[in-house]
Amino acid sequence: MGADHPDALAPDPCRVALGFDRRAERYHREAFIEPMLRERLLERLALVRLEPRRVLDLGCADGESSFALARRYRRSQVIAADRSPGMLAGLLARRGWRLRRRVRPLLCDAAALPLADGSIDLVFSSLLLHWHGDPGQVFSECRRVLRPGGLLLFNTFGPDTLRELRSAWRTVDEAAHVNLFLDMHDLGDALQRAGLAAPVMDTETLAVTHETTAALFRDLRATTPGNVLAGRPRGLLGRARHARLLEELEQSRRDGRLQTTLEVVYGHAWGREPPAERPGTGTGQEVRVPLSSLRRTPRG
Repeated sequence: MGADHPDALAPDPCRVALGFDRRAERYHREAFIEPMLRERLLERLALVRLEPRRVLDLGCADGESSFALARRYRRSQVIAADRSPGMLAGLLARRGWRLRRRVRPLLCDAAALPLADGSIDLVFSSLLLHWHGDPGQVFSECRRVLRPGGLLLFNTFGPDTLRELRSAWRTVDEAAHVNLFLDMHDLGDALQRAGLAAPVMDTETLAVTHETTAALFRDLRATTPGNVLAGRPRGLLGRARHARLLEELEQSRRDGRLQTTLEVVYGHAWGREPPAERPGTGTGQEVRVPLSSLRRTPRG
């Protein structure tokens, strides 16, 4: 199975869970980009009139988003769902009992939710979808558990994410080293196929800089489960290829610092039909247009 084969670039779900388990203890302290993107997604909830009774935080990681949702919606129950037992254990160890009693941990696969049909008012999901080989399955489950008029709000990484690292690896070998992130058009199509209503997508492009390659790889190791691709190389990299990788990464320096691109895709859709009186969850630059005419817009 070559590195360009779709199956080679699909995340191995068991390795994803194990990888996050290994990083759970330090994830809360060392995550460097996830908190910012989580807050940007939470900010979008201020633009929609919603009073959910049951909220699903899908892929809750360290649980900070679950507690933020519990604070925002004080009459709601928040289900903090994740596939990593280590992450959920860390969630239970933090915060006061008043918040914990309204945040219920749930160990599960996002593509097979142990929840009743139409039982959820809001699905919130930050940086989960790129860890699944088929986001369409996740969308189908979201469609199933959302009540009519319920909201799905998510973000994930787009195809330009880590393009500098992907380009550097290609000069070293043809193995699968970096996730294949889906374009927002593909995600929008998947939302429609899943039966979710009125999907709206937009993107922003961020540049993260590091002083050294060591700092770059330290941040990647601290906040990701490592190489979890089905077609990942099984052998050691070796000194020569490692040196070649670092040499290529040096080409991405801008103003003396290594630059890493992150393309963030945002989306929302409704369970069945959206309530006509509720506004969208965009940023003001968003316009509802047919999915076929969407264009990527760098912002940030």
